[in-house]
Amino acid sequence: MNPQAPVHAADDHWLTVLRLRFRAWRGTRPFWAGLFTLLGGVPIIYFPFADIRLANVTLAIATTSGSVSLILGVLLVTLGIALWFQQGIRVFAGVAAILLALVSIPKSNLGGFFIGFLTAMVGGCLALAWSPGVPVEEEPEQAEAAPADLDPFHGVPGPRETETAYVTEKTAHADGGRNSAG
Repeated sequence: MNPQAPVHAADDHWLTVLRLRFRAWRGTRPFWAGLFTLLGGVPIIYFPFADIRLANVTLAIATTSGSVSLILGVLLVTLGIALWFQQGIRVFAGVAAILLALVSIPKSNLGGFFIGFLTAMVGGCLALAWSPGVPVEEEPEQAEAAPADLDPFHGVPGPRETETAYVTEKTAHADGGRNSAG
């Protein structure tokens, strides 16, 4: 496939069009922050209600804080989905995800055995770090680039208009209030 060839959506396979649309949608929102936050809620919900079988032994991890684990996990899943569709709440959702992840350590089997805790923390940090991108505008070509290149003092500031030409003046009001030592 030639990378310089023009791309026409009608000529592409429907899976390619879907992938490109998803990529464009994903680029305008904190997608990975929402995904990690959502995935952080799943083990927090799962482990307090799960029965793990090791050979013929059933290991029940259920605790009295099952309802707290359910609430924490559902809130994290909700925050993850909200990050995808409401980009304006990214700071609130990031702080809330971090706080819920921290609360899940003592209340929900060490935060889903640290799996849910770590993924929710990463999701909250990514939500706080994400900011919407600004489209780059094309700069017009500068026709007079040569004179600026020939000027050795290009970019060096010149003297200010408020400075006096009299170097011997030593009053408090000289040079706009600046005193000279000496």
